[in-house]
Amino acid sequence: MSPSHPFQNPDLPVEQRVEDLVSRLTLVEKVGQLMHENPAVDRLDVPAYNWWNEACHGVGRAGRATVFPQVIGLAATWNRALVREVATKISDEARAKHHEALSRGKRGQYQGLTFWTPNINIFRDPRWGRGQETFGEDPYLTAELGVEMVKGLQGDDPRYLKVAACAKHYAVHSGPEQERHEFDARPTQKDLYETYLPAFERLVRAGVEAVMGAYNRTLGEACCASSLLIGDILRGRWGFKGHYVSDCGAVDDFHNFHKVTRDGAASAALAVRRGCDLNCGCTYNELVAAVQQGLITEAEIDVSLRRLLTTKFRLGLFDPADRVPWSKLPLSVVDSPAHRALARRAAAESVVLLKNNDAILPLPRECERLLVVGPTAANYGALLGNYHGVCPEMVTIFQGILEALPNNTPVKYRPGCPLLSPQAPGVNYTMGAAQAADVVIAVMGLDHTIEGEEGDSVASPSGGDRDVIELPKVQMDFLREVRKVSKKLVLVLTGGSAIAASEAHDLADAVVKVWYPGCEGGRAVADVLFGAVSPSGKMPVTVPHKTADLPEFRDYAMRGRTYKFAEIEPLYPFGFGLSYTTLRYGPLALDTTRLADGASVTVRTTLTNTGAVATDEVVQCYVVPPQSFPNAPRAVLAGFHKVRVPAGATAAVEFQLSHESFRQFDAQGQRVVVPGRHGVVIGSCSPGPRGRALGAPAPAEGSVEIA
Repeated sequence: MSPSHPFQNPDLPVEQRVEDLVSRLTLVEKVGQLMHENPAVDRLDVPAYNWWNEACHGVGRAGRATVFPQVIGLAATWNRALVREVATKISDEARAKHHEALSRGKRGQYQGLTFWTPNINIFRDPRWGRGQETFGEDPYLTAELGVEMVKGLQGDDPRYLKVAACAKHYAVHSGPEQERHEFDARPTQKDLYETYLPAFERLVRAGVEAVMGAYNRTLGEACCASSLLIGDILRGRWGFKGHYVSDCGAVDDFHNFHKVTRDGAASAALAVRRGCDLNCGCTYNELVAAVQQGLITEAEIDVSLRRLLTTKFRLGLFDPADRVPWSKLPLSVVDSPAHRALARRAAAESVVLLKNNDAILPLPRECERLLVVGPTAANYGALLGNYHGVCPEMVTIFQGILEALPNNTPVKYRPGCPLLSPQAPGVNYTMGAAQAADVVIAVMGLDHTIEGEEGDSVASPSGGDRDVIELPKVQMDFLREVRKVSKKLVLVLTGGSAIAASEAHDLADAVVKVWYPGCEGGRAVADVLFGAVSPSGKMPVTVPHKTADLPEFRDYAMRGRTYKFAEIEPLYPFGFGLSYTTLRYGPLALDTTRLADGASVTVRTTLTNTGAVATDEVVQCYVVPPQSFPNAPRAVLAGFHKVRVPAGATAAVEFQLSHESFRQFDAQGQRVVVPGRHGVVIGSCSPGPRGRALGAPAPAEGSVEIA
């Protein structure tokens, strides 16, 4: 059947199709296309479409899907290829679910192909409940893994997008949740360009289709109507060609909370004129009135409409199914054995071994008597995190441990204590069971009721955030008591953020951090505990000793934050994580020790596995700038490789560092050459004494003179 209009002809260039459709729409119809819930235009056979879809760590909120580890857990893998593979499977499921829904005439929310993922905000403060959705505290790590997520989601077809990814929340946004609709983040120019913007720039230059604006103001302007962020930086300096979407309800915040406009019509007009193309919400209904009041012209609305229609055409939403790759993906890929196997592998790679006294781990599978305790041992929420899908089999940590042991092994489970509320008076039968056990595995920490998004984390006292980052008191009290009667105590920590558990670290014989590990989380954790997998996860965040070590939550200055600027030695450093073997770094070799402008240096070392267990090691390269430079970071991650090292083997490791790797940001946010001697460190965690005190191998160190 031949198309009735040029925009329906898939053989025409996208630009021509867009212009044809724009020319046929009325003002009211155009406005309808600028809100996340697009009504159908029946007279032109333009179908309805809902832009709101989620895929944080699997297709979210759309029924059955593979639940991969939460993003902070994926970050802990430090594995670019793995993140892209996970994103590819997510987009497979997204396409299969979308086309199956279309076959039933369904075009509603969470059934489309535009996914508001990834969240690349910087996890600057562990109190922020949504930090679990991010790739951690470092801009370079966030950018590297975020780009892989985008590539896996969007695919590599030259004509069509597999799905449209979205970099969010632009910009300078990471709590407090309760104030996100009204606060004004005012970072220094140095912090803005050094910390908050680099990951967004990298994803834009890598081709991300969409950017979502944050709720808050940045430097006085609402992020969804910021001439600086959207006009000067995003579309100006970076050349972004895709569409910009508001966070949900953010345009209403202009007049309701930020008080930068007087009403909905003025807010809608300001947002569109500043470059916010799509309104998650319904404020853009006021655009018709705004045109009548002279606040905006129809031609200005057309600019945003063209960007949105371009995304739709690139997704193939107007084309016959047989012209679009992935349209025949069967629904059977959803939560399939292959995808679950990947979820298990990803979760196992995300586990971070933080302590292992006397090599208590891995545990023998022939353990005589084992006790599993703790409020997150059999807790589905401790697998999920937020923005999750659902599937029929969610393997809890207790279930995974039970499956890993031979039949008839005496295993007991006791919750031991509540997650948050005070311990009830009376007898606790846990202690007798602990005394009889050879090993006690205490599974404790957080679940998605304690940390998450505003309105979603029902047990959070602060709208999804945590007021304190210590292990909840009732859990710490229980751990002290169970330690008194335990022969061996293994602490498994769940949650999506840093838990200040200094005393718990001292009490336990071994400590592992497992994040929110997803649908196969229990099996993955058991794989590590019983030695089927040597742990290779590394911390994507710094863990302080206590809440008091943190700066004021509302202060967006980076001083005192993250491995780059904190002055107080942490409990666990950024990049730290042990394995089941011993590793040794060889000396550092540089092909030059003086670097001229435009040149690069090759940095080499060796990594030797001196133990009996093969392992993967994340080799990290840091630049240490001269500390005489104003507000210089203590160290800057400049590269990383995940390297497989068989037992007894030596692997060669190499990094290419350009002159740009040694530049720093000045007070105006400009990258400048800092003359002098710059340290270069290759090791298994960020530089500092704490990593070595916890058992990290000595790093390879050298220096480069910058003219």
